[in-house]
Amino acid sequence: MIKEAASGAAAAVLAVLVWQGVNVAPLVVFGGLLLLLYHFAGLKGAGKKFAVVEPGKSTGLVDFTRIGGQQTAKKELLEALDFIRHPEQVAKLGIRPLKGILLVGPPGTGKTLLAKAAAKYTESVFLAASGSEFIEMYAGVGAQRVRQLFEKAKSLALKEKKKSAIIFIDEIEILGGKRGSHSSHLEYDQTLNQLLVEMDGMSLDDRVRTLLIGATNRADMLDGALVRPGRFDRIVQVDLPDLEARLEILKLHTENKPLDPEVDLEKLARDTFGFSGAHLESLANEAAILAMRENAETISMRFFNEAVDKVIMGERLDRRPDREELWRVAVHEMGHAIVSEELNPGSVSVITTTSRGKALGYMRQSPQKDSYLYTREHLEIQIAVSLGGAVAEELVLGDRSTGAANDFKKAVEDAKRIIAGGMSPLGVVLLEDLPRSLLHRVVRKLISIQEERVSELINNRLALLKELADILVTQEKISGEFLRRRLCEGFREAV
Repeated sequence: MIKEAASGAAAAVLAVLVWQGVNVAPLVVFGGLLLLLYHFAGLKGAGKKFAVVEPGKSTGLVDFTRIGGQQTAKKELLEALDFIRHPEQVAKLGIRPLKGILLVGPPGTGKTLLAKAAAKYTESVFLAASGSEFIEMYAGVGAQRVRQLFEKAKSLALKEKKKSAIIFIDEIEILGGKRGSHSSHLEYDQTLNQLLVEMDGMSLDDRVRTLLIGATNRADMLDGALVRPGRFDRIVQVDLPDLEARLEILKLHTENKPLDPEVDLEKLARDTFGFSGAHLESLANEAAILAMRENAETISMRFFNEAVDKVIMGERLDRRPDREELWRVAVHEMGHAIVSEELNPGSVSVITTTSRGKALGYMRQSPQKDSYLYTREHLEIQIAVSLGGAVAEELVLGDRSTGAANDFKKAVEDAKRIIAGGMSPLGVVLLEDLPRSLLHRVVRKLISIQEERVSELINNRLALLKELADILVTQEKISGEFLRRRLCEGFREAV
């Protein structure tokens, strides 16, 4: 309304000046320059629309009960949110209310869902923004948008007659990166400084209690002044789900789907080690899509197994190697599988020559339990499994191929983990302090030992490897159970 009135008044003034014979060209040029500056310099930052989500809306908030796993993160978050729900008790005990909570974890682990659940739990106004929304090439715009965000949170809470507001900033490392790390201009630093000022202005006496929740997967990039107590008072780790949490998440995402009675969610949870909540949601969705493609009335375990491969490796490709290449791929993958099963019984889930992504074939392992600490023996087994494909090619076909490049890379990484963990002959050392030539010799020695071990192991199973590789070429896929059964039969025949 104000804009229309101002435009009309300006037009009337110009008309009068023209009628009186005044040269208005300089005024028009000057006014046009002001409009261009207003448009391009980001002065419209005050009109930035931040996402507002309210309880009861179709796009609204979620409940903590609808977030699978993350029990520790939910406990930490709920305790902090009780300071908003029970301000009288907080004041009585002399507790300083928390100003900020930082959710740290890999992508897809549920950080945004936790923030939305926090807003519903406290019946607060919820504003969401991304760190990239505050950064512009023009100075002052980011700081202005930070001020606007906090002002809008308070005004909306008062308008909705709510006593609290939660501001959620995703990818906060963009907004709150270490000062001085951007040499091009100071816009980043000014924006962060304004955020620090706004957080310092929060207090219990405000009519609206405001809590800032930030989310990042790069906590190491954040400025120290931002993460100190008194600003982000709590840093909550939102980690990848463990076995129990994966099972809980799978149950949540399959409760609205018609599952076949044979579906074993516990086995699926074991097979999906390293999956985030987003991966597991995608797994359930992809399985349903595969069932729809075949007009199936229920979703069977076969669809879930296919979906696991699709989430990890990508869609099945139409390309098909020729017979010679396919035989090499089968020998390579069977080498991985036999070494894995011999050194770590029960670890192989499936072996296939189906092309997905950049892989012509693959062997998928299924860990018996979630492990977070690795011994030297475990890492040596992983090195041996990585080498199994190339060694099998050499023993059966007489040479190696470029298909083992990623295997060698992983073997070197595991060897370096042995050295970094103080489990090598070098003892306790820092990798960055070692001369490159010395590091190379030790890594090569660790890998050579496992290469000899794998050669001996595959030589003892060479006939069985060729037999299973031939089956793999024909059937495209062999289950871990079939491999274990044939290995047991081969062992009894040898005895």
